[in-house]
Amino acid sequence: MTPLGSRATAATTALALTLTLALTAAGCGLSGSDGDGGDNGGGKQRAHAAGSSPAPDPTGSGTSSAPASPDTHTPPPSPTESETAPQGGTPKGGVPKPGDVDQTDADAVGKGTLTAMWTFDTTVDQGPQDAGTRTADAGWLTPSYARQLSEHRPRSAPGAQWATWKRHRAYTTVELAKTEDAAKPDDTDTVAWRQWTLTTTPHGRDGWTQKPTTAAAFVHLVRKKADAEWHVADVTVR
Repeated sequence: MTPLGSRATAATTALALTLTLALTAAGCGLSGSDGDGGDNGGGKQRAHAAGSSPAPDPTGSGTSSAPASPDTHTPPPSPTESETAPQGGTPKGGVPKPGDVDQTDADAVGKGTLTAMWTFDTTVDQGPQDAGTRTADAGWLTPSYARQLSEHRPRSAPGAQWATWKRHRAYTTVELAKTEDAAKPDDTDTVAWRQWTLTTTPHGRDGWTQKPTTAAAFVHLVRKKADAEWHVADVTVR
């Protein structure tokens, strides 16, 4: 798959996002041509910056991300259904909102978006795809990318990894380190690329933890004009 893939490829990537984390993450195939800055050469830049590896599994169950450590703790007593049923609301620790950062700063918008996308809490989320919906609803994304994440519906249950997290009533913490290389395209007035090393760590409310998962995240940002607010048009992870 290349970042310049077809709409079908974008849908496939969105499914991977939902099943893993989704956003957890990563739809490829959006070029920001929905009024938030246009393509502005973004297609050529996407091919240069985004990479072509499959999206990793931020929950630790995929093959392209760091493997999860085995659960060596004695399983806790099975919680009641009322204890495990997601209640809705805000994940533990909260998630950033666009108003919390300088939205004319591409670094701040990219970092805030990734943090929101990879923050999960099994006590408020039905599955990992809820983080994508939450990020879309918050206003971090271009309209087309937000619509892609909000309208996507998973075809299956979240899976065994999510079930493990849910048993421990787990939530995630996110750490980001900016790791761009010299080949990154220069910013223009309306298009910017950012690369981050993304580390996600699940923590159980019963004291359980799991080995962190690390991935490289490429963020494509667009805006209508210089000094306007940036929005994320695409996230590609590998």
